[in-house]
Amino acid sequence: MTLSTLSALVAGLVFVAGMVGAGLMDLLTMKIRNWLVLTLLAFYVVLAPAAGLDPETVGWSVATALVVLICGFLLFSLNWIGGGDAKLAAVTALWLGAERTPDYIMYTALFGGVLSVILLSLRKLELPLSGRASPWMSRLSMNETGLPYGVAMAPAALLVLPHTIWFASLSV
Repeated sequence: MTLSTLSALVAGLVFVAGMVGAGLMDLLTMKIRNWLVLTLLAFYVVLAPAAGLDPETVGWSVATALVVLICGFLLFSLNWIGGGDAKLAAVTALWLGAERTPDYIMYTALFGGVLSVILLSLRKLELPLSGRASPWMSRLSMNETGLPYGVAMAPAALLVLPHTIWFASLSV
């Protein structure tokens, strides 16, 4: 196994763990912590060159991530998404690359729509006593609570990941 193949494999595992962690973290706490986003960023910085991503590919990924970050903070300023969502979207775009970020945004919107319909429908129902004992379930059942958009972002990213350069590196 070459260093680039091993690096791509480690990158895939790190990214999957990070996205699953972000989705769960957002579901349970309504927050995506900076340490998680910074960890994904740090691993990208180390693993992208080790996996053989060329400077042009990395440059386009960085540019795409910056555009996503700017758009994310615009949406945050309008109170449409949380700051953690904006940062997670940007670091996810970095990992997925310029070619796959539009797919990621599309799937995030679709999963976010489904999540919205489900949560808004459940909020019309009475929360059972067992659910009231759980802080995160109680929080999600309140109309004042926003949507944990990381729950939509994580599966969207995982759906797109196999079509990225990281998996192309594994098949070489």
